[in-house]
Amino acid sequence: MARWLFGLQKPNPSANAVIAEAGPHVPVRVFRPAAPPRRRPGLLWLPGGGMVLGTVEGDDSRCRALADRLDIVVVSVGYRLAPEHPYPTPLEDCYAGLRWLAAQPDVDADRVAVGGASAGGGLAAALALLARERGEVRPVMQLLVYPMLDDRTSLRTDIDPRRLRLWSQASNKFGWDCYVGSTAAGGTVPMLAAPARHDDLSGLPRAWIGVGTNDLFHDEDVLYAERLTEAGVACTLKVVEGAFHGFELAGGELEVVRDFRRSAMDALDRALA
Repeated sequence: MARWLFGLQKPNPSANAVIAEAGPHVPVRVFRPAAPPRRRPGLLWLPGGGMVLGTVEGDDSRCRALADRLDIVVVSVGYRLAPEHPYPTPLEDCYAGLRWLAAQPDVDADRVAVGGASAGGGLAAALALLARERGEVRPVMQLLVYPMLDDRTSLRTDIDPRRLRLWSQASNKFGWDCYVGSTAAGGTVPMLAAPARHDDLSGLPRAWIGVGTNDLFHDEDVLYAERLTEAGVACTLKVVEGAFHGFELAGGELEVVRDFRRSAMDALDRALA
């Protein structure tokens, strides 16, 4: 039912996205500024949806705004979803998108960032780790909007569900179980599937992490920011008091939302400048 509802989302025609393919079964939507063509920085954007929901068209407005305001090329990736396509397929789809973006003639491959929201933010963090491992493309930044980083959050017993909105521990467990499959039963979740499990965060690109205090992911995001800093990675942490998961999507005209988005956009602009 939730997938059907997401499927009702229509592409934003004013976003002027160009549809392409980064590889077999990896559709991408490309957003270029209206200004004259030249080599520009690029951002690979990964939509959210708990690893099991969402559409690549859902973030058209966000991607168009980033492309126009920062004068960059933005590419959003329609990675395949679990449980039909568990780890590592979604991450490999994202990696194919990163290579495709860096290879575009109007993109400066030395000024490419990765970013995403919720599950997309978790995939962006994992993609930064995978890119470091393979050494083909070296992103200069990871933009992580309330990222889904740690499967172990689903098992905590000290979280008050009454303060959460939109994404619960039960939903989180379902998403992670679909993504990592039977490995969850044995407790051997791959480190690249859940970035918070990775034991080496050194040498990663600088990061911006934003999350609210009433978000299920608050603690894991704050801890990841602290670990990045301890590993020598420049990291900006933006915590919004009282904000719930996905709060920026529910009140785009509120000052707290505008401030959150400005912080992310300014950090991205500095990294790509």
